[in-house]
Amino acid sequence: MSVLANPVCLCGESKFEEVFIYHEPPAGEIRFDFGSGGKYFRRVLRCKTCGHFLSVHDMDMTSLYQGHYVDSTYGNDGIRRAFERIVALDPSKSDNVGRVKRIVEFAARHFPNVRKGRHSVLDIGSGICVFLHRLKNETGWECTALDPDLRAVAHARERVGVNAVCGDFMRLQGLGRFDMVTFNKVLEHVADPVAMLARSRQNLNPGGFVYIELPDGEAAAVDSQDREEFCIDHHHIFSADSVRALAKHAGFALLELERLREPSTKFTLRAFLTPIVRKETRH
Repeated sequence: MSVLANPVCLCGESKFEEVFIYHEPPAGEIRFDFGSGGKYFRRVLRCKTCGHFLSVHDMDMTSLYQGHYVDSTYGNDGIRRAFERIVALDPSKSDNVGRVKRIVEFAARHFPNVRKGRHSVLDIGSGICVFLHRLKNETGWECTALDPDLRAVAHARERVGVNAVCGDFMRLQGLGRFDMVTFNKVLEHVADPVAMLARSRQNLNPGGFVYIELPDGEAAAVDSQDREEFCIDHHHIFSADSVRALAKHAGFALLELERLREPSTKFTLRAFLTPIVRKETRH
């Protein structure tokens, strides 16, 4: 995200306060090669209306998710190693176990007469695919992974055994419709999360829902500016009010919103959404 002279929050307001300044990467931030040759400089601004956080800078992140993110995050053959490490975690120490449990419980209430193998889910930005691995094994649901990295997609097909598509969700056509669309720690990585969330409406079956997980900036800011919630790959860091604004502007009704501190210590906001269906007016 380039430095903005007059930034606008996703809630539509434009009054911000500067809360953090970074002249070098915080200790926990992965060192990315942006190829700019310039010095590291970044600011985090907070919306005075909804409490949403924006990370603004002029470092080029255009190709970050076309391979370099995976290289820097997981290293050589790191996808497989990271996957095996996470799926082997004690359930009490796994963020993913809680995530799957929460979604399955919600689906049982949202969809009547849930039966094994009945539902379909599209996970956008599937990464190392630990989520779909556990969800598929627990429920037998039909799972499709979508990721821009070819290695992640190959891993999803070959190791996890799910349908997998490589590409940019904002450009892909013909993905089909699903009972659930999930964004697990994804929307904070894009410049326009409202547009991405809004696009997912076309991939939902009637009566379907969207599940989102987002970094909780309000809770993280109280702890430290060096927390991973504020690392450079997060354009947006959310507040409870900005999640509500995100849902509204993307055309969704917010069914449930909760904040938690996960076993990994991440501060997280998670929500379930359904599309707002507007009745046609007869003339």
